[in-house]
Amino acid sequence: MYWSVPVPPYTIVYFPTRGRCEAMRMLLADQGQSWKEEVVTKETWMQGQLKASCLYGQLPKFQDGDLTLYQSNAILRHLGRSFGLYGKDTLAAAMVDMVNDGVEDLRRRCSHLIHHNCEESKAQYIQELPDHLKPFETLLAQNHGGQTFIVGDQISFADYNLLDFLMAHQVLVPGCLDTLPLLSAYVARLSARPKLKAFLASPEHVNRPIFGGQKI
Repeated sequence: MYWSVPVPPYTIVYFPTRGRCEAMRMLLADQGQSWKEEVVTKETWMQGQLKASCLYGQLPKFQDGDLTLYQSNAILRHLGRSFGLYGKDTLAAAMVDMVNDGVEDLRRRCSHLIHHNCEESKAQYIQELPDHLKPFETLLAQNHGGQTFIVGDQISFADYNLLDFLMAHQVLVPGCLDTLPLLSAYVARLSARPKLKAFLASPEHVNRPIFGGQKI
């Protein structure tokens, strides 16, 4: 008798970096899900066939069974709805959306910096980073004194997105949370969740560069 090996319902198609996909990987791992990775090299991407087949001409591409999605935030929201990670009601969901959009603003600032590689802009970015993170410190302070999650008393997809951004910047800009004690404790608390902790310690995560060969 032959037993078929179940195929993970989720597939992430992306470059060999954390980039726009690590938050969704963290979410899936923390929720006890498995997924398949299809790694796209620069050489493959430059050939053009895959790029031409992507709806917006960009990655990530995410497959959930027969559903194919593009746009990293759309993927996070889909997973948030799928796993009940979108707040306990419509008011909480609105707050979760607001937080996630705030993280997107930060990601866009960082992405612009990475791709333009201006030393003066880098210094300004690093200097201003704590101020750009303060809204999240404020949200934590307003929610159970910063002892739970960014919204309400249950984790949301926005938590994974924020956590990924903060953890990456603890590597890229050491000390960036020194003046933000609630955010610093938040990172430590969430990254200690057993399934997430195991993923963060895995070779797949540890050996995957944050932005490829680029650094702040």
